[in-house]
Amino acid sequence: MLTDRYGLALTTTSAAARDAYVAASDLMLTLFPGEAEAYDRAIAADPDFALPYVGKALVLIRLGQVAEAMAALAAAKERATGVSEREASHIHIFDLVFTGQTDAAIAAVHAHLATWPRDAFIVDIAASPAGVIGNSGRIGQKHQIAALMDNIAPHYGDDFWFLSYHAMALAEDGQLRAARAKAEQSLATNPNNGHGAHGFAHVCYESGDVEAGRRFLSSWLPTYPRAGFFHGHLKWHQALFAIQAGDWAQARRLYEDDIALDRHMGVPQLKVMDGASFLWRSELAGCPRDSARWRELHAYVNSMLPKPSSGLADLHALLTQAAMRDDTGLDVRSRQMNELAGQGHYPSGAYLPTVARGLAAFEQGDFADAIAALAPVVGDSERIGGSRAQLDVVELTLLRAYINANRPEDARRLREARRPGAAGVAVQGLASAH
Repeated sequence: MLTDRYGLALTTTSAAARDAYVAASDLMLTLFPGEAEAYDRAIAADPDFALPYVGKALVLIRLGQVAEAMAALAAAKERATGVSEREASHIHIFDLVFTGQTDAAIAAVHAHLATWPRDAFIVDIAASPAGVIGNSGRIGQKHQIAALMDNIAPHYGDDFWFLSYHAMALAEDGQLRAARAKAEQSLATNPNNGHGAHGFAHVCYESGDVEAGRRFLSSWLPTYPRAGFFHGHLKWHQALFAIQAGDWAQARRLYEDDIALDRHMGVPQLKVMDGASFLWRSELAGCPRDSARWRELHAYVNSMLPKPSSGLADLHALLTQAAMRDDTGLDVRSRQMNELAGQGHYPSGAYLPTVARGLAAFEQGDFADAIAALAPVVGDSERIGGSRAQLDVVELTLLRAYINANRPEDARRLREARRPGAAGVAVQGLASAH
C-alpha cells in the first residue's frame, strides 16, 4: 500500500502518482513554488486518484481562482467512490470549508484529527491564522488553535513542518519561549520552509526582538524564490522591523522593491493587505503620506476586491478607502458586510463596519469620534482572522488617536494593556504618553 510522507494510506496503485502528490504537498506545506505542476503530474499519472484534485483546489483557492478551485474539488468528489474513510473525510472537510459551512467544518476537523492526527492538510486548514478556525468569528480562537496543536503534537515528534506551525500557534497565544524553541528547531531541521521563516518572524515580532527578526529575514529571504507564495508577505515583515528600528530608508526600499502593487508577486488579497498595512503603519510612525501609492491601491481594491470577502482582506480594503476619503465606498462596503452578517455569512458581524467608522473619523481628524468607534471593539480584532501582527493596525490607530486627541493617560493605559513584548509600537508621539 502506498502512503504519503506522514504514513497515511493513499488510494492509488501508481508510484509515480504517489511521488508527485507527495512532492506537491511538500511544496504546498513549505510555501515553495511548483506545487501546481506537481499536482498535475500526479493527476496525469493516475486520473482517478482523488487527493491531487483536492491539492490542486487548494492551490487555486490560494490564487483567488474560486471557480477553478470549485471545479477541481468537484473532480475530487467525483472520484471519492472507493477511497478510504480518511480520504473521504478529508475531501468532505474541504467541501465544507469551500462552501462556507464554517461551524460544520470546524466540528468535522476536530473529529477527523481525533482519528487521523497526521493528516497535515487538515492541520493546515485548522491551525493557520487565516484558516477555518481563524475565519470563524470566534473570540478566543488563538488559544483554541494552540490547544489543538498541543493535543496532536505527540503524533508529529520533531517533524519540521509541524514544529513551524506549532510555533506560530504558540506565538499567537503568547507562549513565546516555547514558540521560539520550536521555530528554531524547525529551521535547523529544514531551513527551506516558508512556514518556518514566517513563524520565526512572528516570534521575533511578538517578543519585541526587532534586531533578531531583521538579521534572520535578511539572511533567509535571498534564498527564497520570488515566486514563493509568501515572498511579498515576508518582505512586509522585514519592512515592519525596519519601521520599528527607525530605518526609514530600508523600509521604503523594501516597499518599492517587493511590496508595491507592481512588485508584489502575491495574490490580490495579499497585495492589498501588505501594501495598505505598510502605508498606514508607516504614517502612524511619522512617515509622510505617499498619495500616489494610496491611489494605486484604492483603484486596485475597486477593481480586484470590489465586494466583501474575508474579514482580514476587508480590513485592509477599508484602510485604502479611508485613506482616500472614499466615504461612499466605505458606506457601501459596510452595508454589504452588515447584510452578509444578517444572513449568517459574515462571521465577524458588525466589527468591521464599526472599525470603518473609526478609520473614517481618524482620517478626517475627528479623533474623538475615532476613539468612540474603535475603543469599544479594539479587543475583538481576532474575530476577523489573521495574525496579531496584522491586526495591530487597529490598536495602533486607536493609540495614535489618543495621542492626537491629547489624551496621554488613555494612550498610556492602552500601551500598558498591550500584550507584553510585542514590537509593533512604532507610533509618532508615543513618548508623550509615558
